[in-house]
Parts: sequence; C-alpha cells; structure tokens
Amino acid sequence: MKLRHSVLLILLILVVDQFSKVFVKTNFYYQEEVRIFDWFRLVFIENEGMAWGTVIPGEYGKLFLTIFRILVVPFIGYWLWDSIIREKSNFLITAIALIFAGAVGNIIDSVLYGVMFDDSTRTHLATFFPEDHYSTWLHGRVVDMFYFPIIEDYLVPTWVPFMGGKTVTFFNAIFNVADVAISTGVGILIVFNKRAFTLPPQSISRVFHNKLD
Repeated sequence: MKLRHSVLLILLILVVDQFSKVFVKTNFYYQEEVRIFDWFRLVFIENEGMAWGTVIPGEYGKLFLTIFRILVVPFIGYWLWDSIIREKSNFLITAIALIFAGAVGNIIDSVLYGVMFDDSTRTHLATFFPEDHYSTWLHGRVVDMFYFPIIEDYLVPTWVPFMGGKTVTFFNAIFNVADVAISTGVGILIVFNKRAFTLPPQSISRVFHNKLD
C-alpha cells in the first residue's frame, strides 16, 4: 500500500468518525436511544476515560490520559511511514493506518470537544461554539453511539461458575467509528500476524538484489 492510499484511508475514517460524532452530539439528547433493530441501536453517551469506560482517578487523570494519547500518536505515525518506506505487507500497513486514524479521531474529541460544545443533557441539545462551553482544552469527552445488544438480559444458568443466576447482555459496550478502526487494526495484527509481519515477495526480491549489489 502506498502512502497516498494510507492517507486517504485515514482521512476517510476521520471524516466519518467526526461527522457521526458531531451529528449525534448536536441531534441527540444525552442517553437518547434510537432503535434501528433489536440488536442494533444508536445510544448517545460520552466517555470520560479510556475504553470500556475506564477512568484514571484524580484531578489530573483526564489531562494525563489526553497528553499520553497525543504523545503516542507520533510514534504510530512514524511506524506507519517506516512500514510504507520499507514496503512492508499491506496487512501491516492497513492495520497501522486504522489504529492511527482511530487514535487521532478520539484525540480530537478529548482536545477540542470541551470548548466546541456546551453540555449535553437529557433536556438540552449541545450547540456549536457556545459562550458557555462544558469544559476546557484537553478535557473533552469522547462521543460514543453504536450499541449492539445481540443477546440482551440473558439469565445465566445457575450451574455456571461465578456468573450463575446473573443477567447479562452481550455485547454491552457502546463505541464509535474510531473505536471500530482501532479494534479492526489490532484484530488484523492478531489474526493475520504472519502475513502482517512477513515481507511481500517483491520486497524480499528487492532486498536480495540490494545485498548482491
């Protein structure tokens, strides 16, 4: 995959990610739910911390998380550029591009959304660039909306260890386009590990000829 193809993929993901987030943020009340199918719904929530709602405690926890994300992204970008220059496999380049795009997409929320919008509540729709924004730079909340409760309120048999007798929902996470990109990129690296980290035939041939020269 060439550099321009990676850039186009990253830009496409960022446009779709930000459009969906801004649309939901400005058209949905907080925790409003739109049922597309029984197993697919749009539910507007905002994530204060990391994936799965994990929060770093303390007054500066959110700031630390945002700065950490910003510092990590250049390394992912360099990994992508280096893999393209070295003509690594398309599996690897695609995976890195997806992870990079997803990371940047969620960073945009964390860095900008606190000053771009006012607060979303169950009775108030957020507005663009209000006088009374809900937070400050680097303290924005990540917008999530996709919910796939494929199995909902399932009563686990009592004989199942630890979970017996409890009611569970699968899949109960609410996520966004950026999260999908990151998860897909990581999934490619795991499932197609050998293909991702093996040089394609043309690159192997080029390396061989360079050594002979």
